[in-house]
Amino acid sequence: MKLNPSYHNVHSDFKLNGVHYNYNEFQEVGYDLIKEGKQFEISIGNFLLEWVNDEPVLEVQTSGSTGEPKRILLKKEHMLNSAVATGAFFGLKNGDKALLCLPCSGIAGKMMLVRAMVLGMNLNYVEPSSNPLYSDSNSYDFVAMTPFQVEKSLGQLSQIQTLIVGGAPVSVSLKEKLKNASSIIFETYGMTETITHIAARRLSNPVEDAFQVLPGVSVSKDERDCLVIEAPKISDTKVVTNDIVELIDEKAFKWLGRFDSIINSGGIKLMPEKIEEKLSKVIHSRFFIAGIPDEALGQKLVLLVEDLEASIEVLMKRIKNIDDLDKYEAPKEIFLLEAFEETKTGKIHREKTLSQIR
Repeated sequence: MKLNPSYHNVHSDFKLNGVHYNYNEFQEVGYDLIKEGKQFEISIGNFLLEWVNDEPVLEVQTSGSTGEPKRILLKKEHMLNSAVATGAFFGLKNGDKALLCLPCSGIAGKMMLVRAMVLGMNLNYVEPSSNPLYSDSNSYDFVAMTPFQVEKSLGQLSQIQTLIVGGAPVSVSLKEKLKNASSIIFETYGMTETITHIAARRLSNPVEDAFQVLPGVSVSKDERDCLVIEAPKISDTKVVTNDIVELIDEKAFKWLGRFDSIINSGGIKLMPEKIEEKLSKVIHSRFFIAGIPDEALGQKLVLLVEDLEASIEVLMKRIKNIDDLDKYEAPKEIFLLEAFEETKTGKIHREKTLSQIR
């Protein structure tokens, strides 16, 4: 390990809730948050202690939204490089005011702290909630939210200069609501293994639909048409994903869906993500499409909706009236649930939710 690795260098303009701390003070701040803080502050404290320990790597748990959660090791140097690339792509600078409203137990929350340290931003943190700006009248230059948080914060988005949205695909209906927003809003693409986003596409006043990669990143496809990411500054190996894409060039792509979520119903291959995009025009609660075992079809297409008050008959009628929905894409059955199972980072846990109807 280097005697003085670069991740020890905290920008002189970095502030946490208005107070500047240098690298040598992180340990004391971390202990204070763990000892006296609320539950969400404890995870911030834990991260600060991990950042200043002698290890050049940090253990992080994947979200578990597309498979079993697993622990992986990320190099702190790579996390620093990711922060620099984010700053270059979104035009962030020292002194910018940022908001941490995501759990610091996940990589997205941790990276907001790293970006602030590296780029010299003034980072405020609040308890993660569905509407983090509800009682916060401050203006921010840079904020990261989940689509669910953005949906619940539409009335407050004018407080944000640049907003990145990630953690789950953005629905068609939310994209429509964000098209004419005064804020600069991007949907991001990435995962824990790539230290959050490696690409982004504009949602407010959009010019094109493709994701553009960050500096130092290039992309290609494998024989399954799945995205392969080459980013030597944030990963020592190529990252082979299960995301089916349309490749524009080595710097841009369109996301189509998950290879491992394809449903084979009576010999017809169906992509849940594309169907969900169409259904989002008429369903306003949280929902998702899945395939369940069926004797005749092999897999039967079903729809799960997080709303016990909804009418299955009305939903079926609305779905039949969607112009671009193919007949094979219409769900054979609808299940109404009170609440979906979630991962620790607030994403829908599809497998666990499906177990409620089996």
